[in-house]
Amino acid sequence: MKLNKMIFPLMLALVATVAFTGCKKGFSGKVTGLPGPRQQAPTGDGTDLTTKPFAPIDTTGPISNPVAPTGPIAYDPTKRWDPANMIQDRATVADQTVHFAFDSAAVLSKEESKLVIVSEKLKSDPSAYMLIEGHCDERGTDEYNRALGERRALALREALIRSGIEDGRVQTISFGKDKPADTGHDEAAWAKNRRGEFILCHQKTGA
Repeated sequence: MKLNKMIFPLMLALVATVAFTGCKKGFSGKVTGLPGPRQQAPTGDGTDLTTKPFAPIDTTGPISNPVAPTGPIAYDPTKRWDPANMIQDRATVADQTVHFAFDSAAVLSKEESKLVIVSEKLKSDPSAYMLIEGHCDERGTDEYNRALGERRALALREALIRSGIEDGRVQTISFGKDKPADTGHDEAAWAKNRRGEFILCHQKTGA
């Protein structure tokens, strides 16, 4: 009986020693991968990350956003002016009317030279302001075309401002499909009506 009482504590001590030694060795770090391609969640643009390893994040440099600003430049309410109180000159830059593709507010490359001329005109006359009218063809609802005309006018305004014109000198208005340049009902007429017109403005004397 006494012998059994002495053996039992010795066995417990031996088991504890083996367990402690195993814990000290720790995890080997080796993982056996499962067969087949990696399953990763796609990014927001639909790119599959199974072919793109994660790049390490650089936390030593400054945070920057390489994406250039896009979209219309906001109006400064303190710089707004009323076109009704201005002398409006439609003739000076009438030949520089910009035309757009169907259902688009993107400035076509073939139209960009017109914006250069308008910009240079404003730079040569610091007292001048510019009102840009956005227009559409007859297809579509009144509400949609009014919004599309505004986007077209804003695209031209943004281009002028990025060329160096002060934002407070350029304003926009949209007429949608209300003021067609051509009253026809075919593609030739519609192409003329999808446009942005420039109206050169000056303050009235004594205003």
